[in-house]
Amino acid sequence: MTDRWVVPSAELRERFSRSSGPGGQGVNTTDSRVELSFDLAATGSLSPALRARAMDRLAGRLVDGVLTVAASEHRAQLANREAARERLTALLREAVAPPPPPRRPTRPSRGAKERRLADKKRQSQRKRDRRVDGE
Repeated sequence: MTDRWVVPSAELRERFSRSSGPGGQGVNTTDSRVELSFDLAATGSLSPALRARAMDRLAGRLVDGVLTVAASEHRAQLANREAARERLTALLREAVAPPPPPRRPTRPSRGAKERRLADKKRQSQRKRDRRVDGE
């Protein structure tokens, strides 16, 4: 995962099934699709604060606290295993990342306000000039 946190492979569960997509007749016989599951709620490799942050951010993807990622874009099972692990790594890395710094509220500058008002006046004049009845 990162230089400070590693997911033990004992906590990962892989399931293999038949995949759709490229592979010709081999698709019907080869279990190349990979589903990689990680029990986020029960893991001991994360601190409680990081686990809570990840559970909160991944709430829509979790089923009973388990995060599942599937990969079936390659013909080879090994390539799909690699793709699933990379996808899981990216998801978890993004989920445990610290939140961005809060935005400092700012006001538009005086020049920006003047430009906006000048544009509004120009647009209203343009529309006024288009009128036929001369109101």
